Amino acid sequence: MFVIGTAGHVDHGKSTLVERLTGIDPDRLREEKERGMTIDLGFAWLKLPGGNEVSIVDVPGHERFVNNMLAGVGGIDLALLVVAADESVMPQTREHAAILDLLQVRSGLVAITKSDLVDDEWMELVRADVADLLDGASLEGSPMLAVSGVSGEGVTELAAAIEARLDETEPRKDMGRPRMAVDRSFVMAGFGTVVTGTLVDGSLAVGQNVELVPTGRRSRVRGLQSHKRRLDMVGPGNRVAANLAGVAQSGVARGDVLTVSGWLEASTAMDVRLKVIPGAARPIRHNMFATVHVGSGETVARVRLLDRDRAEPGESAWAQIKFEQPQAVVKGDYFVLRSNHATLGGGNVVDPHAKRHRRNHAPLLERLAVMERGSDREVLLKSVEASEPAEMDDLARRANMDPRSVRSEIREMAGERLVVALGDIGPGTVVYTAAGWAALSSRARAFLDGFHSQLPLRKGAPKEELRSRLGMKAAVFGRALPRLEADGALVEEGPVVRRPGHAPAVSETQRREIDAYLDLLRSDPYSPPTDRPIDPELLALLVQDGRVTRVSDSVVFETSAYNEMVEAVRARIHEAGEVTVADVRDMFGASRKYSLALMDYLDQRRVTRRVGDARVLR
Repeated sequence: MFVIGTAGHVDHGKSTLVERLTGIDPDRLREEKERGMTIDLGFAWLKLPGGNEVSIVDVPGHERFVNNMLAGVGGIDLALLVVAADESVMPQTREHAAILDLLQVRSGLVAITKSDLVDDEWMELVRADVADLLDGASLEGSPMLAVSGVSGEGVTELAAAIEARLDETEPRKDMGRPRMAVDRSFVMAGFGTVVTGTLVDGSLAVGQNVELVPTGRRSRVRGLQSHKRRLDMVGPGNRVAANLAGVAQSGVARGDVLTVSGWLEASTAMDVRLKVIPGAARPIRHNMFATVHVGSGETVARVRLLDRDRAEPGESAWAQIKFEQPQAVVKGDYFVLRSNHATLGGGNVVDPHAKRHRRNHAPLLERLAVMERGSDREVLLKSVEASEPAEMDDLARRANMDPRSVRSEIREMAGERLVVALGDIGPGTVVYTAAGWAALSSRARAFLDGFHSQLPLRKGAPKEELRSRLGMKAAVFGRALPRLEADGALVEEGPVVRRPGHAPAVSETQRREIDAYLDLLRSDPYSPPTDRPIDPELLALLVQDGRVTRVSDSVVFETSAYNEMVEAVRARIHEAGEVTVADVRDMFGASRKYSLALMDYLDQRRVTRRVGDARVLR
């Protein structure tokens, strides 16, 4: 299925031509019928001579309603540019043609309407005007047909020409992730909320769980229609009406995107290739505000130019667009920028989830150029580079690729050592570029070398400290440790990590100090003296070795004594049901200081639990 969108100046006969082609009046609002002017989007469908049906989106031509026009042309496959023969090219003809060029609509036809009002000589002048308008644009060379929506002259030929053009048009791919920009919502009595739009990138089915982005509202598809026919499933490239369960109409707005959960996240900033139209009233300046139209939505945004301070009419530039309201966009989407009711430019999305960048930074500009025009592999590599550690699902979004293709490509690149994939390659895999992983490994080695240099008596650094120094999320760190160990960067030992070959180096003097300290603890195992502390680093070594157990800042037991006390406490609780600090004091002939420190430590270790003044086993 394909979707056709009209374009052209007000009163040039777009709606009349659509009605003549389809038998359906696309003007559905009372105000439109009273004023004889299209205000909002209209919809119809046409059965082509070969029997296939196509959808038609009819757009308003008045300059005040260009925002409505933009809401309808984002998902079209073929543009029907309508130019009235008696007026030829007019201001909104130019603006609409510029918008179609910015959106890179490459399949089109020109319908020169009201052909019965002019002679052949005048018609040739109109054709020349249209050819000049489209020179160098995406619709350059589009066939032109003279028609009359009133008499029907040329309409049959126009339908045949539409079919011929669509035969040359690639159908939309089903990438397994439905995406429908909502351009209309209403309530149908007895059914509830219905949303309409053009479905791209995937299929929808009755009973399917769906989500509205960016609001995050969840729903279920109760019913589907296309061209007023009920369907169980509908594929990409169709105009669709979806009946949603559990969503009020007030909870849906034009610009929302209907999709399935788990892949599309709303964007707050996107990196783009920006083109200023040659006829723009003024240049686009760095940090200016404009209205950005993408999909069926619009929002105010700040435009940050990345390679210059201003982009003049006819120029292209790299830019970052920062939305005031989050938008659902993917790589490859097209957008339009307008300001003060005039179209200034637009372009294509290169990175839909962009970070703030340094301006005029050559590596950034090189990466964006690859992201725009590179091969799938090049785009993926730059996507990893931009967000490492990159998650597999996020890569599919950034590169706008089928997740299966992403996994296959990452697997090949990992085999060629272009990237490092942590864990088995699948939906949750974390990926680094080879250079990014080497830098991470180098930072880990440097930190541990420094740690061992400053604290040579420690077995190793706490894992959490290394994670914090590397600035890694816990889940990613957990996956990175085995790979860092396999690469020889570190050795993992329980709660600590160390460099390979490192072992605490104890001098003879320190060894004598350790022996004396252990003899001191053994001299009164349940109430060891606290007035002769050992060097803190030697104490840390003994704790790491498991030779002593530190239960508080001042109380340390030899581990064998500590274990005896724990087993005695457990046995007492099993026998009596509970134990108090006073009981522990009497059991070991220790003061309250030692007994309280021991029980507080057992509470922390989740061996016991305090109930009033007593402890019970957890």
